[in-house]
Amino acid sequence: MKAFPTLAITTLAIISTAANGQTKRIPITFTGGYETDRRDGGRPIILIAAALGVPSEVFRKAFSGVTPARGRAPEPEQVRRNKDALLSVLSPYGITNYRLDTVSDYYRYQPERGERWPATPAQAYAVVSKGKIVSIKMTRPGSGYSSPPSVLIPGFENLTPVVTVSYSKQFEVNGAVRAISITQKR
Repeated sequence: MKAFPTLAITTLAIISTAANGQTKRIPITFTGGYETDRRDGGRPIILIAAALGVPSEVFRKAFSGVTPARGRAPEPEQVRRNKDALLSVLSPYGITNYRLDTVSDYYRYQPERGERWPATPAQAYAVVSKGKIVSIKMTRPGSGYSSPPSVLIPGFENLTPVVTVSYSKQFEVNGAVRAISITQKR
């Protein structure tokens, strides 16, 4: 099993309700993190572009020439035209038809059926000693986050955790939680 590094805490001046002096682990709850850019019509462009190894703007430009087949299978001619539109922009970046198909198939989903692209939830816990968070340990960074998820640490509702998500060509770590930093609300 792969161990993940302890993530740094940016602010340690934390007042806590846990004051018994014992060290304990508090599970962190992650919610959301699947928001998409308004321009993308619900598509996880940031994940698709990262998996292809191109900037999001490049994939947006490529996709602007595509005519989606909403709620039905596309006709063969429509598939060809769409593929030509995508590859005309992506080929100069070294994207092959095979890689485009692999990434497209992985992130294909039907939102009208209540589906979402593949994602694995992150898992972490806060290490608390003497009523203060001393570290955060990631046990699973997750994947498929298209935006930073919200974080809740029970007993520390006065904190504002900030999550950083990283993107990669590898599906299993594309859209993974890379870091959590914490500051106190004022």
